[in-house]
Parts: sequence; structure tokens; C-alpha cells
Amino acid sequence: MQIGIHVNTFRRPTLAGVLDAVQAHGLRCVHFNFKAAGMPSMPREIGAAVCRRIARELAAREIAVASLSGTFNMIHPDVSVRREGLDRLEGLAAAARPLGTSVIALCTGTRDPEDMWRRHPANASPDAWNDLVDTMAAALKIAAKHDVTLAVEPEVSNVIDSAGKAWFLLDELGSPRLKVIMDGANLFHAGQLAQMHQVLDNAFELLGPHIVLGHAKDLRQDGEAGHVPAGRGLLDYDRYLGLFRKVGFDGPLILHSLAEADVPGCVAFLRERLKECV
Repeated sequence: MQIGIHVNTFRRPTLAGVLDAVQAHGLRCVHFNFKAAGMPSMPREIGAAVCRRIARELAAREIAVASLSGTFNMIHPDVSVRREGLDRLEGLAAAARPLGTSVIALCTGTRDPEDMWRRHPANASPDAWNDLVDTMAAALKIAAKHDVTLAVEPEVSNVIDSAGKAWFLLDELGSPRLKVIMDGANLFHAGQLAQMHQVLDNAFELLGPHIVLGHAKDLRQDGEAGHVPAGRGLLDYDRYLGLFRKVGFDGPLILHSLAEADVPGCVAFLRERLKECV
């Protein structure tokens, strides 16, 4: 597996500065957010010249883009917000291949109107599920048009709050363009931390063949808690990384939810753990 990092970990006034910081830590792979280029996360328009400029900066440092950030609230209670997200996804999807990636990371969303990462009781309603399926079906048409893959992440605060629900979504939509991001720190509902191995094993058993990206962070408690730098919490990384190996995943493992000061220690931690999980 190749260790990468979310570009937003580094705050610099220019994209060149951000990528220099990535390179300085010996990393050659990023999850890219257009904020790093001084733009909105999901710009309304991404011109060809912008893509060429970003691609040149990446190539000059031999940094690959593992995925693009395409997160918007796919079940926002206001349908116009969902439509706006889909419109912006179109532009993002058109930019993916010119930037050297085919993977766009999504957020399955929440009924919370203010924060797409905040849990809401209505997430479990049939209407929320139906809205997700409808929005995702539209997103998959965009993905097919631009020859890209969409990746969703099971996380306890969103409508897809478990590996089981992710599997049901994959099954219902039946698209080869819909894949999974695996983040072990986001799988544990309140009270489940004591069953860590069982939860992890089940997630990889259900979703292993569909994983296109791994995330590396940690947690200190269950519930909405996965916001700790990798190696600083309770996640059993030997088990977690071993499960990636077991299902044959050899793709990018992206560090996020860490401060820049945490990067050297987290990179060293992952490199050491990956050596042990052969």
C-alpha cells in the first residue's frame, strides 16, 4: 500500500507550497481538494488551463492524485442543494482524468441541513434512503459520462452508517462505478468498540472486493469519534492493515484528521506497521 495524505493537511498560500510540503515528507500520493489551488472544494467551473497548471505542479514533484474530493450532502433536506451538488460534481468529474485520477470521494450525507458530517435521526428513514438512491443514480450517470468511479465511505454520522448499509447500496444500484472507501475509525457506533475485531472483520468481508481507497486515522471512543491522528488512539492497526492485505487491497492509504505537526510521526507509524503486516 502507498501512504498518501489529504492536501488540506497543509496550509500554504499557493498550490506549489502545499505540494512542496507533501514532497518534503516523502509522500507521493494525495487526496486532492481544489481548496489547495485557491478554489472552492467543488468549483462551479474548472477550466482546462487550470487542470493543466495543477497537473504540471503535481508532475514536477512526482505526486499522484489518488482521489478528488467531491463531497456534498447527497440527502440534504432541500432538493435544490442536492441538485447544486450534482451540477458541481459534473465539473469535478470532467477534471478527474486530466489530473490523473479516476476516483471521486463522496459523502452520502445526512438530514442535518447545516453540517453534512453531523448525525440526524431522520437518516434512518425510508425517505432518506430513497433520496440517496436517487441522488446516487444521477451521480453515476455523470460518472459514466466522464469514465470515473465514485467512492462512498461508511461512517456513523451519515445515512450509510455501516458496512451493511454500504453493501445494500452497492447491491441496489448494481453499478461497477460505485466503490468504497474504508476508514476503520468511522465504523463504530456507540457501544461497539468492545467488538472492534468483529466490526472490522465484518466490514472487510462485506466490502473487501469493492475498496478503492483506504483512510488512516484513529479514534479514542466509539460513536462520532474518528478524528484522531493515526496511531494515537484505540484502533487496532495491525488488524486493520492486515485486513487490507487479506482482501488483496494494495492501493492508496490516505492520512487525514491530523495537524501538520503530526505528519512525521503518523507517516513513521504507518510505515512501521506496514512492514509488520506482510
